[in-house]
Amino acid sequence: MAIMGPPGRQPRPCLLLLLVLSCFQTSLKRIPYKPQITAWNLEGKVTATTFSLEQPRCVFDGHANAKDTIWLVVAFTNASRDFRNPQTLADIPVSPRMLTDRHFMTLPLSLDQLPCEDPVGISGSSPLLRVGNDFGCHQQPYCNVPLPGPHKKYVKFLLMDVGGAPTAETEWSDPITLHQGKAPSSIDTWPGRRSGCMIVIASILSSLAGLLLLAFLAASTVRFSSLWWPKEAPEHLRIGSFMGKRYVTHHIPPSEAATLPVGCEPGLDPLPSLSP
Repeated sequence: MAIMGPPGRQPRPCLLLLLVLSCFQTSLKRIPYKPQITAWNLEGKVTATTFSLEQPRCVFDGHANAKDTIWLVVAFTNASRDFRNPQTLADIPVSPRMLTDRHFMTLPLSLDQLPCEDPVGISGSSPLLRVGNDFGCHQQPYCNVPLPGPHKKYVKFLLMDVGGAPTAETEWSDPITLHQGKAPSSIDTWPGRRSGCMIVIASILSSLAGLLLLAFLAASTVRFSSLWWPKEAPEHLRIGSFMGKRYVTHHIPPSEAATLPVGCEPGLDPLPSLSP
């Protein structure tokens, strides 16, 4: 097709480049498939930094060769309308520039990594792609880094040949909103807004804690009472039951012993009982 212009003027290079790019875009195959969050009943399918997509199994069959690569394109809000497919491997947007470019490409897969067979019956794993799950791969090209929030995300799959030229693509997904945590200051801690079950459980736990404290104090009192009060004296040592002997410790001459009254002879006499 000849490019006509005004007489005596040659076509501008920019116009030629746009026409070439338009030819590439029109030759790109559009596959009627829309990426979506996995339908498997899994916890944490969408978190604050990740989400799980179903794998595009059998989607590119008949469109891809063995050496082709299937890329995942991740774009922020409104960036999907401004995204232009890279024409070479050097043009692939990398993850370290995602905050400035508002998009990046990650998770390069080959066709043999996406077989049509269901892997659940073989290995027991779920067929999904965890986007943003590589927390230890920062500042590396094509890394599956955690996603920033709170922007909505759009994704699509792009098929590129061994030279980096795009050959087929899917549709853009519906907007994916990541979960956002709450600030600690915004959490209401007033007990009046708690449910009745929570109040009952808290009351029971408080009562049990009080009973345990009382039992501990009672056991401590019994254990250490012997240190505060002396034990009771044995029966034979009580006052009133003591019996003993009185000894005369001084010497009385025999001449004086004859003059002592009856009952006061020198010797050992029993002590009088102290009992009444």
